[in-house]
Amino acid sequence: MEIIKAQILGYCFGVRRAVEKAEQALVENSDCPVYSLGPLIHNKTTLNRLASSGMKTAENISEIPSGAAVIIRAHGVPPQVIFELEEKNCRIIDATCPRVKASQKIAEKNRENLIVFTGDAEHGEVKGISGYGGKNFRLIQNLEDAQNLSEKNESIYFEKTVLFSQTTFSEKEFDKIKKVLDGRFSNLEVLNTICPATKERQDSLLELCKKVDGVVVIGGKQSANTIRLFQTARENCGNAVHIEKASELPEEFFKLDKIGITAGASTPDEIINEVCEVLNVRSSR
Repeated sequence: MEIIKAQILGYCFGVRRAVEKAEQALVENSDCPVYSLGPLIHNKTTLNRLASSGMKTAENISEIPSGAAVIIRAHGVPPQVIFELEEKNCRIIDATCPRVKASQKIAEKNRENLIVFTGDAEHGEVKGISGYGGKNFRLIQNLEDAQNLSEKNESIYFEKTVLFSQTTFSEKEFDKIKKVLDGRFSNLEVLNTICPATKERQDSLLELCKKVDGVVVIGGKQSANTIRLFQTARENCGNAVHIEKASELPEEFFKLDKIGITAGASTPDEIINEVCEVLNVRSSR
């Protein structure tokens, strides 16, 4: 068996930074409990490791005691959340991805304009950015939403309409939405806030699919960018599987001649290495 890794895979800068900040917070705040507000990243193995070192995960602010150290995850949070944590005298460690932080600033700067944002309504990043956009924030999840919005054409009431996106949104989908809105909104300003890491992983995967019999996509089942990697692998290779850990590898993959490996932006190196090792050991028997 030959195992071929995608040229670009695994941790992106923002996720690696968040994990490092969490590790540092656990060392520097030994005198108080350390919480992550929501899952720090979309990877169970990393979260379990941090939990074993003392990090707790709270789903809402009411679970966090006054004076605790609180890590703001890579996806960021609405400004109201920061205010509430400050009211509880919490020590705030901001691990928001710099690219997400830039999008928050765009939303805040354009509160008086019409903000059209493409993304997943249930994603933490989107919820955080919408809080900065205020009442003029309009969320588009797909092409159909864009067509419905353009029919209403609210832009006539604003100086300009600003279109930008969740950092892990599909670039192809964003371009389709942009074309729909560009012809109908005369005051449209388009800002490409999709993280290059997402496109780099997609492009690298497309090259990988040409060389292999099957693709293993490693990453959290709730990770948006990992799910899109799996969709691309399935469309371009056919034989693809999405796993979180090596024990989930299907038996049929041990019989393939060439296996491609890629991983989402929240997947640590040790899990990627473990998957490769298990494939090597099992295939050599």
